[in-house]
Amino acid sequence: MTSTFPDISINTERLMLRPFEEADAPELAAMMSDELSIAWTSAPLPYTRREAYDWITRRAPAERTEGRGIVLAVTEYLTHRLVGSVHLMNTDWRVSSTEIGYVVGPWARGEGYAAEAVQAVAQWLFRDQKFERLELRTAAGNTASQQVAQKVGCVSEGVLRNALIVRSRTEDGGWTDIRTDLIVWGLLPEDIEEAPYHHRRPADV
Repeated sequence: MTSTFPDISINTERLMLRPFEEADAPELAAMMSDELSIAWTSAPLPYTRREAYDWITRRAPAERTEGRGIVLAVTEYLTHRLVGSVHLMNTDWRVSSTEIGYVVGPWARGEGYAAEAVQAVAQWLFRDQKFERLELRTAAGNTASQQVAQKVGCVSEGVLRNALIVRSRTEDGGWTDIRTDLIVWGLLPEDIEEAPYHHRRPADV
C-alpha cells in the first residue's frame, strides 16, 4: 500500500498553506512566468493559464494521492493573496525522507515568506508525520534560495557537480539551457527551531 500525505492546510502567523484551487490559476501562471521562476525552475515555458489549470486540477493532486509528495499554495493569511508555492517531492517513505522546493511570486519577494513557509512545513513534517530528513537542492547561482536554506537551519552537505540544468537569457531575449552545479542541503528534526504554527484537515474548517 502506498503511503500518502494527508489533505491538510498549515497556518503560520502570516501565511496559510493550502491545496491549490482552480481560482489560483491566473496568479500561478503569472508567478511561474516571472524571470526568476523561469531561470531557476523546470516549469514549462511558456507557462500559460491552461498549464496552471492542469497543474492545479490534475498533476498536483496526483502528487499526494500517488504518494510522491504534496503541493501547497502559499497565501497571505489576511488577504488570501497567492504569494508562492511549496512542493514536497521525491518522497521515500521507507527512510522517512523527502525533498522540498519553493517559489515566491515577484509581488511578494523580500517579505521572508519562503523561509516562513518552509519552516512551517518542516515542523509539520517532523512533528506530525514523523519524518527524519528534509532535503533541499539549490542551483549554485541561486543565492536567494540558498539564503532561505540557511535561514531555516539547513546544513550544506555537498555539491553535485554539473548536475542541474537551468535557463539563461540569450542575446536575442530568448532562453537557453545551461548546466550548473547543485548544492545539496539537509534538515533534520534537531536542526530546526520551533515556531508557532498549526494545521488542519478540511473537515476541521
